[in-house]
Amino acid sequence: MRRDEVLSKVPAVTLGFWIIKILATTLGETGGDTVTMTMNLGYLTGTFIFLGLLVVLVIAQIVAKKFHPWLYWATIIASTTAGTTMADFFDRSLGIGYTGGSAVLLACVVAVLAIWYAVEKSISVDTVNTPRVEAFYWLAITFSQTLGTALGDWMADDTGLGFLGGAAVFAAALAVVAILYFRTQVSQVLLFWAAFILTRPLGATVGDFLDKPLNHGGLNLSRPIASAVLGLAIIALIAFLPQRAGRHPGKESSTV
Repeated sequence: MRRDEVLSKVPAVTLGFWIIKILATTLGETGGDTVTMTMNLGYLTGTFIFLGLLVVLVIAQIVAKKFHPWLYWATIIASTTAGTTMADFFDRSLGIGYTGGSAVLLACVVAVLAIWYAVEKSISVDTVNTPRVEAFYWLAITFSQTLGTALGDWMADDTGLGFLGGAAVFAAALAVVAILYFRTQVSQVLLFWAAFILTRPLGATVGDFLDKPLNHGGLNLSRPIASAVLGLAIIALIAFLPQRAGRHPGKESSTV
């Protein structure tokens, strides 16, 4: 590492990162549904459980002195599961609907990123190495995970595409983002956040396809078993894929 480089407290963005992220978002959907539907605890109770866990893990992340892969991915999973229960509570229990919920949550994501940029002059994840930046990072992630759930439900239900159709749309959108990343000069930081947000509804639609009843277009698989299989796959990938902290040359060289 060069003397002027600073280690981030989040992982380097690699292909392995995106594979684990998609699996984590899918687990967030099946895990959240396990608690709220299979265990019949309801959306509000599920939200309290996972949001409480998320707060504890975020504090542990901020207190940590360096990047810890297991802690980081546990926090991501908590955020995506909390996002599932929160989105379902607002969209269904409060009656906002998928369209309204998606619009409100998108506004929240944009607002957090805008404030983050106004304060830090960068929203690059490579600069996540101070408590204030970490707070912005995890707030943006939590809102994006919640947005992803609402957006996935909107695409699958309100547009009539179904779970597989919705997953195909989001997969295609991710492919477009990847092409822009490798073939154009569009800001890689903005493309990262676009991809990060899009992986959530992709995971949500895939998770719903796995565990929703047959008459709703799903496979009606056991939610706990699906969650366990996804969890084991994530554990294996974290254990065997290289996990290293991101690096950046210092704030003065950071861009959007």
